[in-house]
Amino acid sequence: MELSIILVFAILGISILLFITELFPVDKIAFFIIVALVLLQLTTPEEAISGFANPATITVLALMILAVGLEENGVIQLLSDGIKKLKILPLILLTPAFMILSASISAFISTTAVVIIFIKITARLSEKYGFSSSRLLMPISFAGILGGSCTLMGTSTNLIVNAMAQKYNIEAFSFFEFSGYGILFFIIGLIVMTVVSRYLPQKTQSSLSSDYKIDSYVFTVKVTEDSPLIGKRFGDIDFINREDSKVLKLIRNHQVINAPGKYIKLTANDKLVVMSDLDNFQSFMKKNGFILNEKRQRALLKNDKNDEEKGETYIETLILPGSNLIGKTLKSLRRMSFEGAFPIAIKKRRNLRNTKERLLRKNIDDINLKPGDRVLLEMQEHKISDLYNIENIAILNEHDFKPNISKAKRITALFILLAVISLAASSVVSILTASLIGVSAMLLTNIIQLESVYQKVNWQIIFLLAGMIPLGIAMTNSGADIWLSKHLLSLMSNQTPTIVLGLLFGITILLSGVISNNATAIIMTPIAIAVAGGLSLDIKPFLLAVMFGSNFSFFTPVGYQTNTLIYGTGIYKFKHFFIIGGILSLILWIMGTLLLANAL
Repeated sequence: MELSIILVFAILGISILLFITELFPVDKIAFFIIVALVLLQLTTPEEAISGFANPATITVLALMILAVGLEENGVIQLLSDGIKKLKILPLILLTPAFMILSASISAFISTTAVVIIFIKITARLSEKYGFSSSRLLMPISFAGILGGSCTLMGTSTNLIVNAMAQKYNIEAFSFFEFSGYGILFFIIGLIVMTVVSRYLPQKTQSSLSSDYKIDSYVFTVKVTEDSPLIGKRFGDIDFINREDSKVLKLIRNHQVINAPGKYIKLTANDKLVVMSDLDNFQSFMKKNGFILNEKRQRALLKNDKNDEEKGETYIETLILPGSNLIGKTLKSLRRMSFEGAFPIAIKKRRNLRNTKERLLRKNIDDINLKPGDRVLLEMQEHKISDLYNIENIAILNEHDFKPNISKAKRITALFILLAVISLAASSVVSILTASLIGVSAMLLTNIIQLESVYQKVNWQIIFLLAGMIPLGIAMTNSGADIWLSKHLLSLMSNQTPTIVLGLLFGITILLSGVISNNATAIIMTPIAIAVAGGLSLDIKPFLLAVMFGSNFSFFTPVGYQTNTLIYGTGIYKFKHFFIIGGILSLILWIMGTLLLANAL
């Protein structure tokens, strides 16, 4: 094996490890890949940055901008209002109805944006009408993924595979070329998820007190000088010794004591990092005179009587992709103008790095926010509507607030979307050209401002694509794709084309469960082309196996962004994805292999 091939595999292996562990954000990992490829001379500098100008990258960016325009001008809200009318259906019909809607919209609009709509809707409807949102969100997310697989513009994965195939002089896919397969896969998913949804965790209502048990929220409080607990030992304080409450750290004179012993006495100005449910925490604060933040306390004391009568409340928010709060800490949020809200606690989306022990070692105020994390805010009830000014967060409480949006702009935005779909579907122009025309039309009609684009676009995905595409080029330059395909062919030399296709499909599904679907597509596409060429078989079924396999990351919550979002709501455990998503992945893998093999 040549040194260049070894280096490519080393970069690939390290990248996969970093994606799995989330040691760094995906955009930072992508930038590291670009630099490594140049320094190790696996690509030229021009090739290393070519991902930024790749048609797939620009197309994804343009489609994101169109989605921002639809959201800002009420088209997304219009869809949301229409979906709410389905609340009259019984739950057994509500699940397939929501899945059909999610899949249909996701075929033309960002799947992530669609699932965000449903997260907000189900959170409100489940509290108001008493049905279980946990029975709906996973089917909705899976349906969105399946729906996005039905058209060329439905997901960035499809665009990436198509763009990479064209670089190998392979005929591009048309807009609806593989829609028949996609619809069949969706029907399978619809049947499976409707049947197994009854085995999802049942949660009839959503409330802060029931959602957040002992391992949910972590608070940092300060002991005031007049606290009745001063001088008491930790072992004698009832609150600390309850099963649903725990003191994780004691900070005294800038020294940190992890898991303080029961004989340590409490002193004035001590800071405690407390893990507790919300009800016990509120009771503890009132009885013992503790404060969350001195500046906040002084601000509340200055409120006039009318404001005090309106009272303080706690609001639960979910951090969405593209939010400008990503990367911020509780400490930095408290220094920001946060629409009158005060961030008091954080719940991290669980992953391999966010173990309880790690969270305890790090100051909770210094932990960075990521998509899927939740922040608990304290604010006055009459200011809740101000939170809607904060971009890309979901308010997981029931508050009816509708911004004043021009009806003319809403119609114009919807017309532009339909025009883009029509141009792309009719092959009058490419999807890239159609999407750029749509963005230009929105800018010309003032449907969207570039300032909003800079804030709302999920630039992490753009950098991920720009960093991973050169890795595919490096695999070709070094011959790593040919080397890998030769060894795969030698292992499968006596196997039928159906078995070879099935193995490629299965490997792609497994890889997409641990790293992003986009990264999986970039890694597997050159391999699929080389394997198909080596066997002298039609290349397109192998490309479709990579395309669908990259999208079918149902068995973990980390492979696809929508799964990460619903996992971040806290109503599912990893086992729910592994078992239920695993069953769906297995069925789709078998059916997909048989269907695509017929086209060989």
